[in-house]
Amino acid sequence: MIRQLQRRFIRIALIALTVAMVLVTGIVNLVNWVSVRGELQETLDFLVESGGTDIRVGPGSRLMGKSKHARNAVHESKWFSVFLNEAGEIRMMNLNSMADADEQTASDLAAQALKSGRATGFLQDYIYRISDAPNGGRMVLMLSCETKLTALRTLALISGAACLGGILLAWLFVSLASRRAIAPIIRSMEQQKQFITNASHELKTPLTVISTNMQLLNADVPDNPWVRSTLKQTSQMRHLVEEMTYLSRMEEEHPPLTMEELDLGSLLRETAEPFADMAEFAGKSLKLQADHEIPVTGDRASIQRMISTLLDNAVKYAAPEGEIRAEIQTEGRVALLRVSNPVTEPLTKEQCGRLFDRFYRADPSRNKDRQGGFGIGLAIAAAVAERHGGQIQADMEGDRLVFTCRLPGRKA
Repeated sequence: MIRQLQRRFIRIALIALTVAMVLVTGIVNLVNWVSVRGELQETLDFLVESGGTDIRVGPGSRLMGKSKHARNAVHESKWFSVFLNEAGEIRMMNLNSMADADEQTASDLAAQALKSGRATGFLQDYIYRISDAPNGGRMVLMLSCETKLTALRTLALISGAACLGGILLAWLFVSLASRRAIAPIIRSMEQQKQFITNASHELKTPLTVISTNMQLLNADVPDNPWVRSTLKQTSQMRHLVEEMTYLSRMEEEHPPLTMEELDLGSLLRETAEPFADMAEFAGKSLKLQADHEIPVTGDRASIQRMISTLLDNAVKYAAPEGEIRAEIQTEGRVALLRVSNPVTEPLTKEQCGRLFDRFYRADPSRNKDRQGGFGIGLAIAAAVAERHGGQIQADMEGDRLVFTCRLPGRKA
């Protein structure tokens, strides 16, 4: 239980932190991309408005009305323009700003831009704009953005690596600090379990005295309804105390288990034998499927108790004339025990998850006078599975309630 709580705390903390870090990283890169794209578009607009020719510097220049940053961006830009006549033939190129560009490369890039069918866009490491030329025809202006795109990619790579590194460091920190973070809850749970254990031990003696006295009184006054009722209630209370003590020992004291190599299939057949008669008497049927050996390492008595609890629950709460199924499967090196039964009213996901809580009953009408038990049998089954390094869960599959227990297979 504590390990599950600790894992849940770590999972929630990491999910929240991961979402926050990914969101911040994404926003930073998005804002940077929007800023760079806006700057490129502004520079491209100015070059197009200038007619794709060399830009004059000095008094009267169109740049004088721009900000210092915009003027620097234009001066540092590398670009070229290609002019075409009405027939689409190249009549002039301006490659003065591109010392490393040749006419063939410029012609090929302009042709690709025209072929795209879009007035503006990105092509390789260029952003282009197709517009009407000042003297007729069309102009293709290509602005190099290799430096800025490289900076964008570098920022994305660095921020992504920093985000991943932060998540890994956070996972390490949260894992180390999780025990301390949930310490108050652990203390509260341990105090509750200790109280149940102490109360159970303290109740044993008075219950034994009451039971002995009632048996003596029943011998002196046979067939007395009050004595019989008291004996019945005392027996139920002693059974409840024993169940609570066993559960507390499994969850709190962690008693040593007698581990041995077991065949889960044989153990299921052996444990299920009396429940087949119970099911038949109740007008139901029990079907087993455990044909081949499924080896596990565990405590025989504890695992048998877990199987008995699941079968007893299925027999009690299966729909009238329903078929109860108990089967053993393998999933890699994990042994699966599945016990299922049809139900009259399907359970919700929340109800399935709470079936392993102490004293919980999905249907309040299932009182102990009708069905017997106290609502802690499934909690014991879950504790047994956890003590063996496994887990157990309940799900609805159609109209069937399915309990699936996963146990580690026998170690090689």
